[in-house]
Amino acid sequence: MSNGQWYPPEWPARIRALASGELTAVVPRRAATVMLLRDDPPEAGTTGPAVHMLRRRTSMAFAGGAYAYPGGGVDPRDDDHLVGWAGPSLESWAARLGVDTAAEAQAVVCAAVRETYEEAGVLLAGPTADTVVSDTTGDDWEADRKALVARELSFAGFLERRGLVLRSDLLAAWARWITPAFEPRRYDTWFFVAALPEGQRTRNASTEADRTVWIRPGDAADGYDRGELLMMPPTVATLRALRPYGTAGEALKAADSQNLAPVLAEARMEGEELVLTWPGHEEFTKHVPAGGPAPAGGGTDGDPA
Repeated sequence: MSNGQWYPPEWPARIRALASGELTAVVPRRAATVMLLRDDPPEAGTTGPAVHMLRRRTSMAFAGGAYAYPGGGVDPRDDDHLVGWAGPSLESWAARLGVDTAAEAQAVVCAAVRETYEEAGVLLAGPTADTVVSDTTGDDWEADRKALVARELSFAGFLERRGLVLRSDLLAAWARWITPAFEPRRYDTWFFVAALPEGQRTRNASTEADRTVWIRPGDAADGYDRGELLMMPPTVATLRALRPYGTAGEALKAADSQNLAPVLAEARMEGEELVLTWPGHEEFTKHVPAGGPAPAGGGTDGDPA
């Protein structure tokens, strides 16, 4: 394997089935994932922020062993109940995310904040518009977190119970990727960037991950290039995009200039060969013999994390 690009071996057959009309594409589910950044103190002697990543359990059928960010699907309950809100207006978020309504924008941002709390124990919310909670490690917090994971508690209900407002100003939209039409599970995923709030600490709270790491985006991308870290194209692409920034704050400021046009993989036949491309991301292009086995490399983010 020349790099750490994950590729499902069943893709060629599914692509042929879609092209022949034997397979009908499913509607993507809305989702969000968060690139959580932190700056090390000057005495650490490091340059650039580190990003929090989790490794999917190797026993998982989908992308087992792949490194990703905390994330997951939108909870429909977050569309129809206004939450305590701080930061840019819902209307401005709707325009940035490219969705039709303020309710849709709220649901996507809520998913980003909720999933970061569920999978990393970090909460981008506070009692006022200019504060953030500093400690979420108590037993009562853990009970609420588990209730959110089990969908026994809505995120709006959680914020209301705690007397908190969502700090939408602490994160920014960075990219948007849609799972290819030939996948059975599809997600329309917004990638966000956020800085670790002062006083909070990450932990591996996800049942789908067997380890978590703080790693510089450039180091993670280099590990992928060497074939040491398994990843899907959206993860690699966003890591490369984060590489130039010297601090978490610089990355957050740069988010507004990032292109949020959806990236959707395309498949076509060229003679006896299947060609997979991701527009604007030529490094992920794959040529697959139409009647042969799948290559070792390739893939996309069929899971929002």
